[in-house]
Amino acid sequence: MNRSTHDALPEPRLTLVYRLAATVAAPVDLGETAHGRRRIVAQTGGSFTGRLNGRLVPGASADWQLVLPDGTTLGDIRTTLETDDGSVLWVRSRSIRHGPAEVLDRLARGEPVDASEYTFRASTRIETSAPGLDWLNKGIFLSVGGRTPQGVIYETYLVE
Repeated sequence: MNRSTHDALPEPRLTLVYRLAATVAAPVDLGETAHGRRRIVAQTGGSFTGRLNGRLVPGASADWQLVLPDGTTLGDIRTTLETDDGSVLWVRSRSIRHGPAEVLDRLARGEPVDASEYTFRASTRIETSAPGLDWLNKGIFLSVGGRTPQGVIYETYLVE
């Protein structure tokens, strides 16, 4: 395809903003609904490092999940983070986790599973009132996740 310099678009690139390691509570299982199995998983603590550093605010962070019959999990993850300098971030991610049935069964049993064996991705939005972090309010972010026996790990990237 021939493109003129007027219609050429920049290729997006990803820049790591932070890596969050969070601990989680046992899921609150609401059971089977018309849409699938509903669960709420509270995030009980954790910390993040990278371009931003700080801690997860417990009591203000959880993942509202819908588990489909094939084991695919759709997440509505709402996390409150506090940076080392006291700035508060509201993070909302819409995630999908899927993979082979035997891998999802191992995850469900709490076994260690290498993150390369399944897909765990999210589109993420970040809001803050901190003037020095206003760029977060204007960014588009992608997150890659991994489940551990103790919790969950997210790496969040700015799409530039």
